[in-house]
Amino acid sequence: MVYLTRKAEFAASHYYHNPEFTSEQNRALFGKCNNPNGHGHNYTLEVTVKGSVDPKSGFVVDLKQLKEVMNREVLDAMDHRFLNKEVPEFLHQIPTTENIAIAIWQRLVPKLKAAQLHRVRVYETPDLFVDFYGEA
Repeated sequence: MVYLTRKAEFAASHYYHNPEFTSEQNRALFGKCNNPNGHGHNYTLEVTVKGSVDPKSGFVVDLKQLKEVMNREVLDAMDHRFLNKEVPEFLHQIPTTENIAIAIWQRLVPKLKAAQLHRVRVYETPDLFVDFYGEA
């Protein structure tokens, strides 16, 4: 089994808000991140796939195809977007880094054919990242 990781970057804004909470509860739990005008991050995304090396091509997956899937399913949908208002998964879900990683997994897993999705890692800052392995 060979593991291959492709990296990409995107920028997006969001805010944290739970509609089941009062304004005071939201402010107490989320602080400045509850500002309805949002705040932004430059995210780093790592997508790791696994599989056997194809003896004809020498690839686990064609890197060009993996890049195209990542661009179409993630970057085109999330880059320079206000996640709460422009990305369907977050119209009714808080776009935490954890939920972003899960949403990316759910977007990618049905689109990958040659290799199996192993891990989605999303960095919110250089020292904060979330790994998701599909075990929701």
